[in-house]
Amino acid sequence: MVIVAGRLVVAPKQREAYLDGCVSVVEQARRAPGCLDFSITADLVDPGRINIFERWEAQTDVEAFRGGGPSDDQSAAVVFASVSEYDVAGSRSLT
Repeated sequence: MVIVAGRLVVAPKQREAYLDGCVSVVEQARRAPGCLDFSITADLVDPGRINIFERWEAQTDVEAFRGGGPSDDQSAAVVFASVSEYDVAGSRSLT
Protein backbone atom coordinates (compact mmCIF):
# COMPACT_ATOMS: atom_id res chain seq x y z
CA MET A 1 0.00 0.00 0.00
CA VAL A 2 1.12 3.56 -0.70
CA ILE A 3 -0.04 6.63 1.20
CA VAL A 4 0.47 10.10 -0.21
CA ALA A 5 -0.02 12.80 2.42
CA GLY A 6 0.89 16.40 3.06
CA ARG A 7 -0.18 19.96 2.54
CA LEU A 8 -0.23 22.74 0.03
CA VAL A 9 -0.40 26.43 0.83
CA VAL A 10 -2.11 28.91 -1.49
CA ALA A 11 -3.17 32.52 -0.98
CA PRO A 12 -6.28 32.39 1.23
CA LYS A 13 -8.33 34.25 -1.40
CA GLN A 14 -7.39 31.62 -4.01
CA ARG A 15 -8.14 28.51 -1.95
CA GLU A 16 -11.79 28.04 -2.97
CA ALA A 17 -10.95 28.45 -6.67
CA TYR A 18 -8.05 26.01 -6.30
CA LEU A 19 -10.28 23.43 -4.62
CA ASP A 20 -13.02 23.91 -7.22
CA GLY A 21 -10.41 23.09 -9.86
CA CYS A 22 -9.60 19.85 -8.04
CA VAL A 23 -13.10 18.34 -8.10
CA SER A 24 -12.58 16.49 -11.38
CA VAL A 25 -9.16 15.25 -10.22
CA VAL A 26 -10.71 13.74 -7.08
CA GLU A 27 -13.51 12.16 -9.11
CA GLN A 28 -11.03 10.66 -11.60
CA ALA A 29 -8.73 9.40 -8.84
CA ARG A 30 -11.53 7.68 -6.97
CA ARG A 31 -12.45 5.79 -10.16
CA ALA A 32 -8.83 4.89 -10.97
CA PRO A 33 -7.62 1.31 -10.59
CA GLY A 34 -5.95 0.78 -7.22
CA CYS A 35 -7.29 3.94 -5.55
CA LEU A 36 -8.48 3.17 -2.02
CA ASP A 37 -9.05 6.77 -0.92
CA PHE A 38 -8.33 10.25 -2.30
CA SER A 39 -9.08 13.68 -0.85
CA ILE A 40 -8.00 17.26 -1.31
CA THR A 41 -9.57 19.39 1.42
CA ALA A 42 -9.58 22.82 3.01
CA ASP A 43 -7.93 23.00 6.41
CA LEU A 44 -10.28 23.91 9.25
CA VAL A 45 -7.85 26.36 10.90
CA ASP A 46 -5.43 27.79 8.30
CA PRO A 47 -7.24 29.72 5.50
CA GLY A 48 -4.46 29.05 2.96
CA ARG A 49 -3.78 25.40 3.72
CA ILE A 50 -5.02 22.49 1.64
CA ASN A 51 -4.65 18.95 3.01
CA ILE A 52 -3.75 16.07 0.71
CA PHE A 53 -4.48 12.43 1.48
CA GLU A 54 -4.32 9.49 -0.92
CA ARG A 55 -4.26 5.73 -0.35
CA TRP A 56 -3.35 3.35 -3.18
CA GLU A 57 -2.99 -0.41 -3.48
CA ALA A 58 0.45 -0.17 -5.16
CA GLN A 59 3.09 2.25 -6.42
CA THR A 60 2.26 1.31 -10.01
CA ASP A 61 -1.32 2.53 -9.43
CA VAL A 62 -0.06 5.90 -8.15
CA GLU A 63 2.26 6.29 -11.14
CA ALA A 64 -0.43 5.29 -13.65
CA PHE A 65 -2.81 7.90 -12.25
CA ARG A 66 -0.33 10.68 -11.62
CA GLY A 67 0.62 11.19 -15.27
CA GLY A 68 1.76 14.75 -15.85
CA GLY A 69 0.78 16.02 -12.40
CA PRO A 70 -1.09 19.24 -11.63
CA SER A 71 -1.97 21.79 -14.31
CA ASP A 72 0.19 24.87 -14.80
CA ASP A 73 -2.53 27.07 -13.25
CA GLN A 74 -2.68 24.87 -10.15
CA SER A 75 1.11 24.78 -9.83
CA ALA A 76 1.31 28.57 -10.15
CA ALA A 77 -1.19 29.04 -7.29
CA VAL A 78 0.85 26.96 -4.83
CA VAL A 79 3.04 29.07 -2.52
CA PHE A 80 4.40 26.07 -0.56
CA ALA A 81 4.08 22.31 -0.81
CA SER A 82 5.08 19.45 1.45
CA VAL A 83 3.69 16.16 0.15
CA SER A 84 5.35 12.76 0.54
CA GLU A 85 4.74 9.16 -0.46
CA TYR A 86 4.92 6.41 2.16
CA ASP A 87 5.27 2.71 1.48
CA VAL A 88 3.14 0.85 4.02
CA ALA A 89 3.82 -2.79 4.88
CA GLY A 90 0.75 -3.29 7.06
CA SER A 91 -2.16 -1.66 8.79
CA ARG A 92 -4.69 -2.22 11.57
CA SER A 93 -8.21 -0.88 11.84
CA LEU A 94 -9.04 1.55 14.64
CA THR A 95 -12.78 1.14 14.19
